Amino acid sequence: MQYSRRDLSVLLPALFAAQSAVAQDEQLPSKCYEFDSLPVKRNAKTGNLSRQVFTGETHEGTPIDLHITTLQPGHMPHPPHRHVHEELMLIQKGTLEFTISGQSTKVGPGSVVFVHSGDLHGLKNVGTEPAQYFVLAIGHQKKA
Repeated sequence: MQYSRRDLSVLLPALFAAQSAVAQDEQLPSKCYEFDSLPVKRNAKTGNLSRQVFTGETHEGTPIDLHITTLQPGHMPHPPHRHVHEELMLIQKGTLEFTISGQSTKVGPGSVVFVHSGDLHGLKNVGTEPAQYFVLAIGHQKKA
């Protein structure tokens, strides 16, 4: 089947409109996320809890992911690591020690931690009670 220039002038805008509609469906909608309704994953070994709040994209197509962790005293969620995306962590309860690029800082409720792309970082609950914090990952997991 052959298409004329006139056919293409009609088909191409329709194709771009359809592609744009698909991209809009990946955007996170405005929504309230009630804590008690979030699914809970429990680590049977450690007792640590994780609640996935959302994963999606902003209106500009930037990947964004939010989860809440409850970390038991003396525990780390995982070994120190680095990744391409940035992370913003908001501490709600407990005392955490964050190590970023070799520098350690103790933080408590109301504290905010930002980790830039590529920085080696890790954390540990150094308090006597469970710590709870929010992790907002911003950006792509891999370099584009």
